[in-house]
Amino acid sequence: MRIIVVGQGPFGEKVLEALTQKGEDVVGVFCPPGKPGEPMKEMAERLGISLFRPNRMRDPEVYDTYAGLEPELSILAFVTDIIPERLLRIPSLGTICYHPSLLPRHRGASAINWAIINGDTRTGLTIYWVDEGIDTGPLLLQKEVEIAPDDTTGSLYFNALFPMGVEAIVEAVELISKGKAPRISQDESKATYEPPCDDSVASVDWKKSTKNLYNLIRGCDPQPGAHSTLEGKKIRLYAARPRQEATGNPPGEVISIEKGGVRVATKDGAIEIGKLRVNKGEKVGPMEFAQSVGLARADRFGN
Repeated sequence: MRIIVVGQGPFGEKVLEALTQKGEDVVGVFCPPGKPGEPMKEMAERLGISLFRPNRMRDPEVYDTYAGLEPELSILAFVTDIIPERLLRIPSLGTICYHPSLLPRHRGASAINWAIINGDTRTGLTIYWVDEGIDTGPLLLQKEVEIAPDDTTGSLYFNALFPMGVEAIVEAVELISKGKAPRISQDESKATYEPPCDDSVASVDWKKSTKNLYNLIRGCDPQPGAHSTLEGKKIRLYAARPRQEATGNPPGEVISIEKGGVRVATKDGAIEIGKLRVNKGEKVGPMEFAQSVGLARADRFGN
């Protein structure tokens, strides 16, 4: 089966490696240009697979290149570019895609972030047949995983959804090659869609409950980093721990600064912040942070 793999980063690299180790016939790799040390590029070159790095997948010349490879199947492995519909129609068996949620829940580019922000206790991954919609195509297979109470977006992805995703793509290809791959329509009544998790949704409102704030901070960890303000500076917060305790302090007020964390009051308790950084600076521990910005007990975040 002639396969094209479109992707980038370590996930694309591991998918490409796993497929070739299984003896699959990968005839072309497409990944973004301009990134020094792009893992997928280096893997393709190491394996001697034809490599293409167009500026955009919708550029006119991409169609002829794509069609010339005569693919039977195309795999989207961590794709952030727009794949035009006419490319999807080229492979004779279709195009499949990895998505890190149990579709139709959490469609969109930030599925892992939103599962945690929304307080889900379980999530998973989906391999689906791509159509012209955003994560709307028929389901091929799904795998479920628990979200631990202390999971962040980073830990959930790297410890579970990344390795499971590579294995799921290999499994999906095997099902397709045997003619046993299902096409199960998504239940639109259960569909949710959230916007990209960026600074517009990552702002901390200290008047919210401890639970909501904790889920926001860990859902934005490591990217984009939930943020608050302090003396006019944007401060990003990481490695949070909830503290269900009556403090009597106004929301956003610093209760204590210790080696283990900066404890900040919420509406109904407190949040302990283990790592902080000034906007795009380096993450540092609470004591170093307090010293660098002059943070003291009774200072207020969010003013």
